[in-house]
Amino acid sequence: MATATLPTSEEHTDTFPINGTDFIEFYVGNAKQAAHFYCSAFGFNLVAYRGPETGTRETASYLVQQDKVRLLLTTPIKSTGEIADHIRKHGDGVKDIALWVDDARKAFSLAVERGAKPAREPSVIKDEHGEIVSAAIHLYGDTIHSLIERKNYRGLFMPGFVAKESVFKPVPVGLKYVDHCVGNVELGAMNKWVKFYEDVLGFVNILSFDDKTISTEYSALMSKVMSNGNGRIKFPINEPAQGKKKSQIDEYLEFYDGPGVQHIAIATDDIISTVSRLRERGVEFLRVPPTYYDTVLDRVGHIDEDLASLRELGILVDRDDEGYLLQIFTKPVEDRPTVFYEIIERKGAKSFGAGNFKALFEALEREQELRGNL
Repeated sequence: MATATLPTSEEHTDTFPINGTDFIEFYVGNAKQAAHFYCSAFGFNLVAYRGPETGTRETASYLVQQDKVRLLLTTPIKSTGEIADHIRKHGDGVKDIALWVDDARKAFSLAVERGAKPAREPSVIKDEHGEIVSAAIHLYGDTIHSLIERKNYRGLFMPGFVAKESVFKPVPVGLKYVDHCVGNVELGAMNKWVKFYEDVLGFVNILSFDDKTISTEYSALMSKVMSNGNGRIKFPINEPAQGKKKSQIDEYLEFYDGPGVQHIAIATDDIISTVSRLRERGVEFLRVPPTYYDTVLDRVGHIDEDLASLRELGILVDRDDEGYLLQIFTKPVEDRPTVFYEIIERKGAKSFGAGNFKALFEALEREQELRGNL
Protein backbone atom coordinates (compact mmCIF):
# COMPACT_ATOMS: atom_id res chain seq x y z
CA MET A 1 0.00 0.00 0.00
CA ALA A 2 1.34 3.47 -0.84
CA THR A 3 2.16 5.76 2.02
CA ALA A 4 0.17 8.97 1.67
CA THR A 5 1.48 12.38 2.65
CA LEU A 6 3.57 11.60 5.67
CA PRO A 7 2.45 13.27 8.89
CA THR A 8 5.28 14.29 11.16
CA SER A 9 5.73 16.30 14.29
CA GLU A 10 9.32 17.08 13.38
CA GLU A 11 9.96 20.57 12.05
CA HIS A 12 11.39 20.53 8.52
CA THR A 13 13.05 23.63 7.13
CA ASP A 14 14.93 24.12 3.89
CA THR A 15 18.68 24.48 4.22
CA PHE A 16 18.27 27.51 1.97
CA PRO A 17 15.36 28.95 -0.03
CA ILE A 18 14.84 27.48 -3.49
CA ASN A 19 12.68 29.63 -5.73
CA GLY A 20 12.20 27.11 -8.50
CA THR A 21 13.87 25.16 -11.29
CA ASP A 22 16.13 27.61 -13.10
CA PHE A 23 16.92 25.41 -16.11
CA ILE A 24 17.62 21.81 -17.03
CA GLU A 25 20.77 21.20 -19.04
CA PHE A 26 21.16 18.26 -21.38
CA TYR A 27 24.47 17.09 -22.79
CA VAL A 28 23.66 16.03 -26.34
CA GLY A 29 25.47 14.82 -29.43
CA ASN A 30 24.13 17.58 -31.68
CA ALA A 31 22.63 20.59 -29.87
CA LYS A 32 21.53 22.36 -33.05
CA GLN A 33 19.40 19.39 -34.09
CA ALA A 34 18.16 18.80 -30.54
CA ALA A 35 17.01 22.42 -30.31
CA HIS A 36 15.11 22.04 -33.57
CA PHE A 37 13.45 18.87 -32.23
CA TYR A 38 12.24 20.56 -29.06
CA CYS A 39 10.96 23.51 -31.05
CA SER A 40 9.20 21.54 -33.77
CA ALA A 41 7.87 18.68 -31.62
CA PHE A 42 7.29 20.29 -28.19
CA GLY A 43 6.59 23.91 -29.10
CA PHE A 44 9.64 25.51 -27.50
CA ASN A 45 11.22 28.62 -28.98
CA LEU A 46 14.92 29.26 -29.45
CA VAL A 47 15.94 32.28 -27.33
CA ALA A 48 19.71 32.24 -26.71
CA TYR A 49 23.00 30.78 -27.91
CA ARG A 50 26.60 30.41 -26.73
CA GLY A 51 29.36 28.91 -28.86
CA PRO A 52 32.46 29.55 -30.96
CA GLU A 53 30.90 32.66 -32.52
CA THR A 54 30.48 34.19 -29.06
CA GLY A 55 33.94 33.25 -27.79
CA THR A 56 33.24 29.82 -26.28
CA ARG A 57 35.61 27.55 -28.17
CA GLU A 58 34.87 24.08 -26.74
CA THR A 59 31.06 23.86 -26.69
CA ALA A 60 27.87 25.10 -28.29
CA SER A 61 24.72 25.65 -26.22
CA TYR A 62 21.18 26.48 -27.32
CA LEU A 63 18.56 27.70 -24.85
CA VAL A 64 14.96 26.85 -25.71
CA GLN A 65 12.06 28.09 -23.63
CA GLN A 66 8.31 27.69 -23.22
CA ASP A 67 6.67 29.74 -20.47
CA LYS A 68 8.77 28.95 -17.34
CA VAL A 69 10.44 25.80 -18.76
CA ARG A 70 14.02 26.38 -19.91
CA LEU A 71 16.04 23.61 -21.50
CA LEU A 72 19.74 24.21 -22.15
CA LEU A 73 21.15 21.91 -24.82
CA THR A 74 24.94 21.65 -24.85
CA THR A 75 27.23 19.77 -27.22
CA PRO A 76 31.03 19.46 -27.43
CA ILE A 77 32.77 20.88 -30.48
CA LYS A 78 35.52 18.26 -30.29
CA SER A 79 35.60 14.55 -29.49
CA THR A 80 37.52 14.84 -26.23
CA GLY A 81 36.63 16.24 -22.85
CA GLU A 82 34.06 15.78 -20.09
CA ILE A 83 30.98 16.46 -22.22
CA ALA A 84 32.08 14.13 -25.01
CA ASP A 85 32.82 11.42 -22.43
CA HIS A 86 29.39 11.95 -20.83
CA ILE A 87 27.63 11.50 -24.19
CA ARG A 88 29.66 8.41 -25.09
CA LYS A 89 28.67 6.80 -21.80
CA HIS A 90 25.09 7.94 -21.36
CA GLY A 91 23.86 9.11 -24.74
CA ASP A 92 21.86 12.34 -24.68
CA GLY A 93 20.87 12.95 -21.06
CA VAL A 94 20.34 15.40 -18.25
CA LYS A 95 23.56 16.73 -16.74
CA ASP A 96 22.23 19.56 -14.59
CA ILE A 97 19.00 20.29 -12.71
CA ALA A 98 19.76 23.93 -11.91
CA LEU A 99 18.09 25.45 -8.86
CA TRP A 100 17.28 29.15 -8.55
CA VAL A 101 18.44 30.40 -5.14
CA ASP A 102 18.72 33.76 -3.39
CA ASP A 103 22.38 33.44 -2.41
CA ALA A 104 24.51 30.93 -4.32
CA ARG A 105 27.60 31.35 -2.14
CA LYS A 106 25.66 30.72 1.06
CA ALA A 107 23.70 27.86 -0.49
CA PHE A 108 26.89 26.15 -1.68
CA SER A 109 28.62 26.61 1.66
CA LEU A 110 25.68 25.20 3.61
CA ALA A 111 25.24 22.27 1.23
CA VAL A 112 28.92 21.31 1.46
CA GLU A 113 28.89 21.77 5.21
CA ARG A 114 25.99 19.30 5.36
CA GLY A 115 27.72 16.67 3.25
CA ALA A 116 27.35 17.61 -0.41
CA LYS A 117 30.29 16.89 -2.72
CA PRO A 118 31.39 20.08 -4.52
CA ALA A 119 31.15 20.02 -8.31
CA ARG A 120 31.95 23.69 -8.99
CA GLU A 121 33.06 26.38 -6.55
CA PRO A 122 31.07 29.65 -6.53
CA SER A 123 32.02 31.97 -9.38
CA VAL A 124 30.77 35.28 -10.75
CA ILE A 125 30.12 35.93 -14.42
CA LYS A 126 29.37 39.47 -15.59
CA ASP A 127 28.28 41.46 -18.61
CA GLU A 128 26.63 44.81 -19.22
CA HIS A 129 23.37 43.47 -17.73
CA GLY A 130 24.86 42.62 -14.33
CA GLU A 131 26.18 39.46 -12.78
CA ILE A 132 25.19 35.90 -11.99
CA VAL A 133 26.71 33.85 -9.19
CA SER A 134 26.72 30.09 -9.72
CA ALA A 135 28.08 27.00 -8.01
CA ALA A 136 27.28 23.28 -8.22
CA ILE A 137 27.09 20.12 -6.13
CA HIS A 138 27.14 16.48 -7.20
CA LEU A 139 23.99 14.37 -7.29
CA TYR A 140 23.47 10.70 -8.22
CA GLY A 141 25.61 9.35 -11.04
CA ASP A 142 27.10 12.12 -13.18
CA THR A 143 24.21 14.52 -12.52
CA ILE A 144 24.66 17.83 -10.70
CA HIS A 145 22.59 20.59 -9.13
CA SER A 146 23.80 24.03 -10.14
CA LEU A 147 22.88 26.80 -7.70
CA ILE A 148 22.01 29.97 -9.62
CA GLU A 149 21.73 33.45 -8.08
CA ARG A 150 20.05 36.00 -10.36
CA LYS A 151 19.20 38.95 -8.12
CA ASN A 152 21.80 41.24 -9.74
CA TYR A 153 21.20 40.21 -13.35
CA ARG A 154 18.76 41.78 -15.81
CA GLY A 155 19.88 40.11 -19.02
CA LEU A 156 18.23 37.50 -21.20
CA PHE A 157 19.67 34.35 -19.58
CA MET A 158 23.25 34.68 -18.36
CA PRO A 159 26.55 36.29 -19.43
CA GLY A 160 28.18 34.64 -22.41
CA PHE A 161 24.89 34.02 -24.20
CA VAL A 162 23.49 36.14 -27.01
CA ALA A 163 19.90 36.41 -28.08
CA LYS A 164 19.12 34.04 -30.92
CA GLU A 165 15.89 33.55 -32.81
CA SER A 166 14.87 31.27 -35.62
CA VAL A 167 12.62 32.16 -38.52
CA PHE A 168 10.77 29.03 -37.43
CA LYS A 169 8.63 30.13 -34.48
CA PRO A 170 6.29 27.29 -33.50
CA VAL A 171 3.17 28.03 -31.51
CA PRO A 172 3.60 26.87 -27.88
CA VAL A 173 1.63 23.77 -26.92
CA GLY A 174 0.74 24.94 -23.40
CA LEU A 175 3.68 23.67 -21.32
CA LYS A 176 3.95 25.86 -18.19
CA TYR A 177 6.61 24.79 -15.69
CA VAL A 178 8.57 21.79 -14.41
CA ASP A 179 6.32 19.85 -12.02
CA HIS A 180 8.92 17.28 -10.95
CA CYS A 181 12.05 15.44 -12.11
CA VAL A 182 12.44 11.71 -11.49
CA GLY A 183 15.81 10.07 -10.86
CA ASN A 184 16.64 6.39 -11.25
CA VAL A 185 19.32 4.94 -8.98
CA GLU A 186 20.77 1.47 -8.51
CA LEU A 187 19.34 -1.17 -6.16
CA GLY A 188 19.96 -0.18 -2.54
CA ALA A 189 20.79 3.47 -3.29
CA MET A 190 17.34 5.08 -2.98
CA ASN A 191 17.54 5.69 0.76
CA LYS A 192 21.05 7.10 0.42
CA TRP A 193 19.73 9.85 -1.88
CA VAL A 194 16.63 10.35 0.22
CA LYS A 195 18.97 11.05 3.14
CA PHE A 196 21.05 13.36 0.92
CA TYR A 197 18.03 15.52 0.17
CA GLU A 198 16.94 15.46 3.80
CA ASP A 199 20.35 16.21 5.32
CA VAL A 200 21.86 18.49 2.69
CA LEU A 201 18.89 20.44 1.31
CA GLY A 202 16.36 20.08 4.11
CA PHE A 203 13.79 18.33 1.88
CA VAL A 204 11.13 16.02 3.32
CA ASN A 205 9.90 12.64 2.07
CA ILE A 206 6.24 13.37 1.25
CA LEU A 207 5.29 10.08 -0.43
CA SER A 208 6.66 6.53 -0.47
CA PHE A 209 5.75 3.64 -2.77
CA ASP A 210 6.95 0.11 -2.18
CA ASP A 211 7.23 -2.84 -4.56
CA LYS A 212 3.67 -3.94 -3.72
CA THR A 213 2.29 -0.63 -4.97
CA ILE A 214 4.50 -0.32 -8.06
CA SER A 215 4.50 -3.79 -9.55
CA THR A 216 3.12 -6.01 -12.28
CA GLU A 217 3.28 -9.73 -12.83
CA TYR A 218 6.84 -9.36 -14.12
CA SER A 219 8.60 -6.39 -12.53
CA ALA A 220 8.57 -3.96 -9.63
CA LEU A 221 10.23 -0.83 -8.33
CA MET A 222 10.30 1.35 -5.22
CA SER A 223 10.05 5.12 -5.10
CA LYS A 224 10.22 8.00 -2.60
CA VAL A 225 9.22 11.57 -3.37
CA MET A 226 11.33 14.39 -1.92
CA SER A 227 10.00 17.96 -1.71
CA ASN A 228 11.38 21.27 -0.53
CA GLY A 229 9.56 23.46 1.96
CA ASN A 230 7.52 25.57 -0.46
CA GLY A 231 6.58 22.52 -2.53
CA ARG A 232 7.90 24.00 -5.79
CA ILE A 233 10.66 21.41 -6.12
CA LYS A 234 9.81 17.70 -6.13
CA PHE A 235 12.27 14.91 -6.88
CA PRO A 236 10.95 11.34 -6.87
CA ILE A 237 13.78 8.80 -6.60
CA ASN A 238 13.30 5.28 -7.97
CA GLU A 239 15.24 2.07 -7.47
CA PRO A 240 14.54 -1.38 -8.93
CA ALA A 241 12.98 -4.19 -6.91
CA GLN A 242 13.15 -7.94 -7.39
CA GLY A 243 10.78 -9.30 -10.04
CA LYS A 244 10.42 -12.14 -12.51
CA LYS A 245 11.85 -10.00 -15.31
CA LYS A 246 13.84 -6.80 -15.86
CA SER A 247 12.09 -3.66 -14.59
CA GLN A 248 11.94 -0.33 -16.40
CA ILE A 249 14.51 0.96 -13.87
CA ASP A 250 16.89 -1.91 -14.66
CA GLU A 251 16.51 -1.16 -18.36
CA TYR A 252 17.24 2.52 -17.82
CA LEU A 253 20.31 1.81 -15.67
CA GLU A 254 21.66 -0.59 -18.28
CA PHE A 255 21.26 1.73 -21.26
CA TYR A 256 22.11 4.98 -19.48
CA ASP A 257 25.06 3.14 -17.95
CA GLY A 258 24.34 4.30 -14.42
CA PRO A 259 21.98 6.49 -12.38
CA GLY A 260 20.43 9.58 -13.88
CA VAL A 261 17.26 11.54 -14.64
CA GLN A 262 14.59 9.21 -16.02
CA HIS A 263 11.84 11.68 -16.84
CA ILE A 264 10.79 15.29 -16.55
CA ALA A 265 7.17 16.09 -15.75
CA ILE A 266 5.91 19.36 -17.23
CA ALA A 267 2.64 20.97 -16.14
CA THR A 268 -0.12 22.25 -18.39
CA ASP A 269 -3.44 23.95 -17.73
CA ASP A 270 -5.21 22.05 -20.53
CA ILE A 271 -3.84 18.58 -21.06
CA ILE A 272 -6.30 17.66 -23.81
CA SER A 273 -5.21 20.62 -25.91
CA THR A 274 -1.51 20.14 -25.11
CA VAL A 275 -1.45 16.42 -25.90
CA SER A 276 -3.51 16.91 -29.06
CA ARG A 277 -0.99 19.42 -30.37
CA LEU A 278 1.97 17.28 -29.35
CA ARG A 279 0.53 14.28 -31.18
CA GLU A 280 0.00 16.41 -34.29
CA ARG A 281 3.70 17.27 -34.16
CA GLY A 282 4.76 13.64 -33.99
CA VAL A 283 5.36 13.11 -30.24
CA GLU A 284 4.72 9.46 -29.38
CA PHE A 285 2.97 8.48 -26.16
CA LEU A 286 2.55 5.27 -24.21
CA ARG A 287 -0.93 3.74 -24.49
CA VAL A 288 -2.77 1.78 -21.83
CA PRO A 289 -5.39 -0.85 -22.79
CA PRO A 290 -8.76 0.67 -23.84
CA THR A 291 -10.42 -1.26 -20.99
CA TYR A 292 -8.72 1.16 -18.56
CA TYR A 293 -11.46 3.69 -19.37
CA ASP A 294 -14.33 1.30 -18.71
CA THR A 295 -13.95 1.65 -14.94
CA VAL A 296 -11.81 4.76 -14.42
CA LEU A 297 -14.74 6.97 -13.38
CA ASP A 298 -15.86 4.35 -10.85
CA ARG A 299 -12.43 4.77 -9.26
CA VAL A 300 -11.89 8.55 -9.50
CA GLY A 301 -15.44 9.92 -9.49
CA HIS A 302 -16.59 13.02 -11.36
CA ILE A 303 -14.14 14.88 -13.59
CA ASP A 304 -14.66 17.98 -15.72
CA GLU A 305 -13.12 16.51 -18.86
CA ASP A 306 -14.87 14.49 -21.56
CA LEU A 307 -13.96 10.83 -21.04
CA ALA A 308 -14.12 10.13 -24.77
CA SER A 309 -11.37 12.70 -25.39
CA LEU A 310 -9.20 11.20 -22.68
CA ARG A 311 -9.73 7.72 -24.13
CA GLU A 312 -8.84 8.89 -27.63
CA LEU A 313 -5.62 10.53 -26.47
CA GLY A 314 -4.64 7.92 -23.87
CA ILE A 315 -4.64 10.34 -20.93
CA LEU A 316 -4.75 8.77 -17.45
CA VAL A 317 -6.70 10.02 -14.40
CA ASP A 318 -6.16 9.61 -10.68
CA ARG A 319 -7.54 11.19 -7.51
CA ASP A 320 -6.27 11.91 -4.00
CA ASP A 321 -7.79 13.64 -0.98
CA GLU A 322 -7.26 17.10 -2.49
CA GLY A 323 -8.50 16.62 -6.04
CA TYR A 324 -7.55 14.78 -9.19
CA LEU A 325 -4.85 14.85 -11.83
CA LEU A 326 -4.49 13.94 -15.47
CA GLN A 327 -1.23 12.58 -16.86
CA ILE A 328 0.36 10.94 -19.87
CA PHE A 329 3.88 9.74 -20.64
CA THR A 330 5.85 9.95 -23.87
CA LYS A 331 7.91 7.14 -25.21
CA PRO A 332 11.68 7.70 -24.84
CA VAL A 333 12.69 10.71 -26.92
CA GLU A 334 15.83 9.08 -28.26
CA ASP A 335 16.91 5.63 -29.41
CA ARG A 336 18.37 4.59 -26.06
CA PRO A 337 15.38 3.72 -23.84
CA THR A 338 16.25 6.33 -21.24
CA VAL A 339 14.82 9.86 -21.00
CA PHE A 340 11.11 10.54 -21.51
CA TYR A 341 8.54 13.19 -20.54
CA GLU A 342 5.35 13.31 -18.53
CA ILE A 343 2.62 15.84 -19.27
CA ILE A 344 0.53 16.54 -16.17
CA GLU A 345 -2.45 18.69 -15.27
CA ARG A 346 -3.31 19.02 -11.60
CA LYS A 347 -6.91 19.72 -10.61
CA GLY A 348 -6.07 20.03 -6.91
CA ALA A 349 -4.25 16.71 -6.52
CA LYS A 350 -0.74 16.79 -5.09
CA SER A 351 0.06 13.10 -5.59
CA PHE A 352 1.67 11.29 -8.53
CA GLY A 353 -0.96 8.96 -9.98
CA ALA A 354 -0.55 5.83 -7.85
CA GLY A 355 -3.86 4.49 -9.16
CA ASN A 356 -2.38 4.43 -12.66
CA PHE A 357 0.86 2.66 -11.82
CA LYS A 358 -0.20 -0.86 -12.80
CA ALA A 359 -1.68 0.14 -16.18
CA LEU A 360 1.24 2.44 -16.90
CA PHE A 361 3.93 -0.09 -16.06
CA GLU A 362 2.22 -2.78 -18.10
CA ALA A 363 2.37 -0.34 -21.03
CA LEU A 364 6.06 0.24 -20.33
CA GLU A 365 6.67 -3.51 -20.23
CA ARG A 366 5.04 -3.92 -23.65
CA GLU A 367 7.54 -1.40 -25.02
CA GLN A 368 10.42 -3.16 -23.25
CA GLU A 369 9.33 -6.47 -24.77
CA LEU A 370 9.31 -4.95 -28.26
CA ARG A 371 12.88 -3.77 -27.66
CA GLY A 372 13.87 -7.23 -26.38
CA ASN A 373 14.69 -5.85 -22.93
CA LEU A 374 11.99 -7.30 -20.65
